[in-house]
Amino acid sequence: MEGEKKQVTVPLLLAVSVAVIGSIQFGYNTGVINAPEKIIRQFYNETLKARTGEFITDNLSTTLWSFSVAIFSVGGMIGSFSVGVFVNRFGRRNSMLIVNVLAVIGGSLMGFSKLAASFEMLIVGRLTIGLFCGLSTGLVPMYIGEISPTSLRGAFGTLHQLGVVIGILIAQVFGLEFILGSQSLWPVLLGLTIIPAVIQSIALPFCPESPRFLLINKNQEEAATEILKKLRGTDDVQQDLQEMKDESLKMMQEKKVTIPELFRSPSYRQPIIIAIVLQLSQQLSGINAVFYYSTNIFEAAGVKEPIYATIGAGVVNTVFTVVSLFLVERAGRRTLHLVGLAGMAFCAVLMTIALTLTSQIPSMSYLSIIAIFGFVAFFEVGPGPIPWFIVAELFSQGPRPAAMAVAGCSNWTSNFIIGLGFPYVQVLCGDYVFIIFVVFLALFFVFTFFRVPETRGRTFDDISKGFAGGNSQGAGSPAPEGVVTLPPSSPTEKVPMVQLNTEEAPNAPLSNV
Repeated sequence: MEGEKKQVTVPLLLAVSVAVIGSIQFGYNTGVINAPEKIIRQFYNETLKARTGEFITDNLSTTLWSFSVAIFSVGGMIGSFSVGVFVNRFGRRNSMLIVNVLAVIGGSLMGFSKLAASFEMLIVGRLTIGLFCGLSTGLVPMYIGEISPTSLRGAFGTLHQLGVVIGILIAQVFGLEFILGSQSLWPVLLGLTIIPAVIQSIALPFCPESPRFLLINKNQEEAATEILKKLRGTDDVQQDLQEMKDESLKMMQEKKVTIPELFRSPSYRQPIIIAIVLQLSQQLSGINAVFYYSTNIFEAAGVKEPIYATIGAGVVNTVFTVVSLFLVERAGRRTLHLVGLAGMAFCAVLMTIALTLTSQIPSMSYLSIIAIFGFVAFFEVGPGPIPWFIVAELFSQGPRPAAMAVAGCSNWTSNFIIGLGFPYVQVLCGDYVFIIFVVFLALFFVFTFFRVPETRGRTFDDISKGFAGGNSQGAGSPAPEGVVTLPPSSPTEKVPMVQLNTEEAPNAPLSNV
């Protein structure tokens, strides 16, 4: 169809690409701290010796390092919880522009920490860049979801996760000792995050504000119409506008949605629980544990330079995120998430078998490598990208910022807990540690099968009506085949909007990215 061909336009691609720079920043700052660990710990030691005349103990060194890594997640928790404050006041695009100040400050603190002989600067820099990344994990999926056409929302939403894994891969490559992971250049490696922040700050003013924000939140219909025409490449944007107007009407009929209201209101309780559990399914799947274990597994397999094998896992990460990008609008979000969870559980079982038998059968270490690559691949098919953008789809404009804040905070909090707790659990469970993740993956699979709706090809209003309708018919009764009941519609076309009457309004949920 001609309308479908015109949906991917240069202004749309430009806006999405510029927004994804924030996702790359998140991935880069997640992975950049790992490669120069020994060098940075030596910097801590030398700095304190210059101040006190004594080398620090191993325990203090480990504590300082753990704090430096964990403080990033603390910043992320605070930042993600602050998303609603920014987007409601400044808008989606302007919020992304403003928070780049945090990236520049954080990058500068880390980049000049060695010159200033201050490990405190590095730690504060990690906290600041964590604040930036926490905000970005809410702002980027929200902005992309609101400017994308319904039929491409999943594919474009996956670009956030693609940006994250590309950022991690860049950090792994740049962290090689002969590039920037050396004794003299590690501050440049950490401070490099300033460059994409500057690039995004220059490019964002050329990108449009979210038309949904302009029309629904600011009541600027003319400006929203002009932006939609540019984004869609056609003058016929009445269907998009009508959908937004219907949503705006519901917002005016309902009170403002706060975070506590998300859990109190029957219309929002089910989608916010789904959003939280999907975020937990990403972090508690064991993906971070696999990367933690990977170097040891590659060494046991006789890989002379395990860092290159780890980079290889990063390449697999990136490739299968691209695969997910092309599958998400064909197979659907729910299906891909189920496939990903099941595949990860199978690979985790293989990994456990291989780890327990490697001492007796050395060749089993190669099965471990295959299991790692398979685990990473299945993660990027579903649990990696889908939780980030499906939250934006489950809520309409009103509650979307609050829901994104809660979901993002859940993700960062679970990430923080895994980072602190996994080393102790690994010592306690040994080679059987992945059995814990198999149990988690099985629980998340069951929850997804019975509670998570398919959102492919549906408008925000259509999805939220499904939850409201379900609440009016009876709480919690699962629909056939474990899917939340939603009005029937074509997977590739928008559902015609129906004018709400006063009786329907109280049950209509708001949206929040």
